[in-house]
Amino acid sequence: MTEAAAKPVVIRMYAAREEIYPREAKGRYASLRWACVWITQLVFYGLPWLNWNGRQAVLFDLGARKFYIFGMVLWPQDFIYLAALLIIAAYLLFLVTAIAGRVWCGFACPQTVYTEIFMWIERKIEGARSARIRLDRQPWTADKLARKTAKHLAWGVVALFTGFSFVAYFAPVRSLLSNIGAFALGPWEWFWIGFYAFATYGNAGWLREQVCKYMCPYARFQSAMFDKDTLIVTYDQERGEPRGALNPKATPQDAKKKGDCIDCNMCVQVCPTGIDIRKGLQYECIGCAACVDACNGVMDKIDLSRGLIRYSTDNAMDNKWSARRIGQRILRTRVLIYTALLVLIVAGFGTALALRTPLKLDVIRDRGSMGREVGDGMIENVYRLQIMNTAETGHTFRIKVSGIDSVRLATTDQAVLDGASTRAVPVRVQVERSAAARGAAAPGSNHIEFELTAVDDPSLSVREKAVFIVPK
Repeated sequence: MTEAAAKPVVIRMYAAREEIYPREAKGRYASLRWACVWITQLVFYGLPWLNWNGRQAVLFDLGARKFYIFGMVLWPQDFIYLAALLIIAAYLLFLVTAIAGRVWCGFACPQTVYTEIFMWIERKIEGARSARIRLDRQPWTADKLARKTAKHLAWGVVALFTGFSFVAYFAPVRSLLSNIGAFALGPWEWFWIGFYAFATYGNAGWLREQVCKYMCPYARFQSAMFDKDTLIVTYDQERGEPRGALNPKATPQDAKKKGDCIDCNMCVQVCPTGIDIRKGLQYECIGCAACVDACNGVMDKIDLSRGLIRYSTDNAMDNKWSARRIGQRILRTRVLIYTALLVLIVAGFGTALALRTPLKLDVIRDRGSMGREVGDGMIENVYRLQIMNTAETGHTFRIKVSGIDSVRLATTDQAVLDGASTRAVPVRVQVERSAAARGAAAPGSNHIEFELTAVDDPSLSVREKAVFIVPK
């Protein structure tokens, strides 16, 4: 064995990251992406400041274990509604992905949205792509230090405000703001504001495309939702190849030998993940269509028709389908199944919400005090009624008990509850001993039923079964 053959070979499993300097893209899809940025951020930053019925419209008050969503108050027992909302969101994402690929990633995903905001700040402070490249390559100067400091300060402000807005969904926003001014935040509030701000700063400012390429699981399992009729950003190889630089001196015959792609690399320069879409669909492509805008701009300048890079499908590219034919393929079996499931879930969710009674009653029998004989020949059981008024308005409730001849309440038959409140009401229930002797109540367990009705709204009523013990 020669010395060269015996030399160990080192295979590196990690490739150092190459800095990406995306060029700003302008066009229809860039405008759409910025519209998504405005809409999502107006909702995210603005919703905690919106009031509803004199309180914060959307508040997940973990301390009080109440979730306020506009006119609805959800308690821990209503967790199924939140689970249903998550299932609806997941199915909606599956449906959109089956039809239009990774449009969620390219236009509305928080990683994309905040990266777009951070890159906008970067361009305003450090300049366009070429200026940023020059700035990073030049040695440290006062100007470079000032620009980098300003950029990171601006990123930090956006990240901190994002962290504050996130926590404002779990703590009343106005008290949260006043507590920040007084340095009176609790430890978990400091932690979560800092954590979310750090995550925003790190993911949108530093990691950027690394999150999409290596951290996000969606890029991995989305292929299960793709088929040959799913819209993807694609390059028309038949039209574009063989590519070559534009030559004004080329003869018409020479020009016909080349495709429409002039190999300007603008599609690569605007890509936020740094891929070349001309190499085909890659998992790093987030479907933002920045390359479509860039290529259309170049086609306009050289007086060729748009669409060398465009949203299309594999079947459309193979069979040269028109846009109308692509649209007709949207209503295919997979999409129809996803849509039917989504409609069923939404209908079930809406029906459950519409039929939801904003009043709950739990009956807990006092196990420390079994059925006992009291004065006046009565048998008595003690219960605790846990009443939850999940409506926004307060009510006075009347308590009734039935199920055994002569059964009655020995305590007050009314309970007053404020809106969105709970109260434990101890009650004593009595049955005449003579009724038990007549056989109306057998020794041992007897079924009774409590009924709770709002005095001002008889339609607001619930019933709950319980057991009355007659001593043997």
